[in-house]
Amino acid sequence: MVADQPLRVPIGPDADRWRTFPHERLLVAAARTVTSTVRLLDVLPDLLRGDERVGTVFAFDPSSAFNDGVYDLLRAAGCRIMPWEQLAAISPDLVMSASENIDVPDGEYPVLVLPHGVGFHKSVPDSRSHRERLSGVVSDALLESGRAWMTVSHPDQADQLARAHPKAAGRTLLVGDPCHDQLLASLDRRDGYRRALGLEPDHRLLVLSSTWRETSLLGQDPGLPGRLLAELPADTWRVAAIAHPNVWSAHGAWQLRTLQDAAEAAGLLMVPPVRDWQAVLIAADVVIGDHGSVTLYGAAVDRPLLLGAFGADAVPGTPMTELGRTAARLDRRRPLRGQVDEALAGHRPGRLAHITDRAFACPGTALAALRTHLYELLRLPEPAGAPPVPTYPPPRVRLTPPTALATYSGAAEEGGRVVVDVERFPAAVECRRPETPERFRHLSCAETPSDRGLRDSASVLTAAAPAQTAVTAIRWIEDTLLAHPGSRVAAVPFAGGCLVGLRDGRVVETAATGGLTDPALHAAVVYTLLRAGLPPAGPVSLRVGRREEDVELRVRPRPR
Repeated sequence: MVADQPLRVPIGPDADRWRTFPHERLLVAAARTVTSTVRLLDVLPDLLRGDERVGTVFAFDPSSAFNDGVYDLLRAAGCRIMPWEQLAAISPDLVMSASENIDVPDGEYPVLVLPHGVGFHKSVPDSRSHRERLSGVVSDALLESGRAWMTVSHPDQADQLARAHPKAAGRTLLVGDPCHDQLLASLDRRDGYRRALGLEPDHRLLVLSSTWRETSLLGQDPGLPGRLLAELPADTWRVAAIAHPNVWSAHGAWQLRTLQDAAEAAGLLMVPPVRDWQAVLIAADVVIGDHGSVTLYGAAVDRPLLLGAFGADAVPGTPMTELGRTAARLDRRRPLRGQVDEALAGHRPGRLAHITDRAFACPGTALAALRTHLYELLRLPEPAGAPPVPTYPPPRVRLTPPTALATYSGAAEEGGRVVVDVERFPAAVECRRPETPERFRHLSCAETPSDRGLRDSASVLTAAAPAQTAVTAIRWIEDTLLAHPGSRVAAVPFAGGCLVGLRDGRVVETAATGGLTDPALHAAVVYTLLRAGLPPAGPVSLRVGRREEDVELRVRPRPR
């Protein structure tokens, strides 16, 4: 969808008849791609907050190959949107964009261009030719007009632009990076972000970061999320993927989610393209990335980092290429779990700071510097007081654990006590491991998994909600085992613990001292004891993930 009708208010030939808020200056925010539009929506409210002198409208340039989603994004934000053609009929005081590729009409007004990522580190296809160009640089025609100003986050970028495009010399403004500043300001909210995502204290979060094009992480290996989930124990790890908005825009959410269907069933969180990625990045324990800006932001907030892909379109001499030479690489041909564990264990805080320091100058001051330049170009006195650096809100998305789990377990006596060790993996992507005399496998499914075939072949079935009474719990167990003759165990949460029903009619009461309520783990204890030839009664230690729980088991007397 595009804006096809010229605006009559707050701009237009007779706008003064209709508007409530007159303005001294008109700022046109040029929106072309989702990535660039989000960057404008992130900074403009903090730059213009409370200033009635500046009126703002958005002009939608639909010429990009990645225009899908821009109009809906602006509408959702409540912006007034004019068609691009109307820009030639008005005389704004400033056009501001985070897309260097806008085709600005002739005029006297200045054009302020923000980068929509970190600096100028990538070559991208030129939409005006069949060649590649340096991402972030405005057209020669606009540079020659003397109207364009490009903001940079580090002085080295001004030198880079002057060498690569001599016409850019003297047309840069050192600002810093507002996104980097906001990430740093949000670091102390990490625990809150993790809670909002549904992470427990003992969970580790792995974040995949992929830019766009075939050289990107997902372009090179779209099956990587599923393979990671297949190797990382589900009780310890959660996995989220941040894909560049151009991936969503070019291929659509349907295509992306179809490609990742099994991985999403295994618990993968596909982070929406518009917001939440910053909070997810801060919440991460490990990042696997490529040559995209999010990877560099991950290094800047000092997350353990592995590079799973690195494209030849990274520009030599930039901090990004230095990151490519320095950061550890993920070998996708080798087992992944050990490499992830090594990255986490071997992380040295500040190891990549010498690289990120070359990308982000003047931390904490970007909004203030940008506002100063903005008001100079608008020819208005700047409001008093520096704008505060905001923090990112908690994410609205949550990590959803899989409902079907391949469970590997064993029972052994240690110090006079039975210890049941359990390790679980999402069944939707499982790489099946062989059983041994000491190590058993069973499939555990929740009551309503999306894959009926998994439920029908599960040895353990669990109820979706706690039972209110023992009678209803036992009735559910009996009905479930009757409906699924291939299942051996059915478990339902009850009274802070679980009732675990067996095929032979016995019902085992289980209670964990640590408050563990996951019925699949209670059932795993009972199932493992049965397979090991041990009675499902008495105290047992359960080891799962990074924790250990004491579980008390008691066989309920059969009703007479």
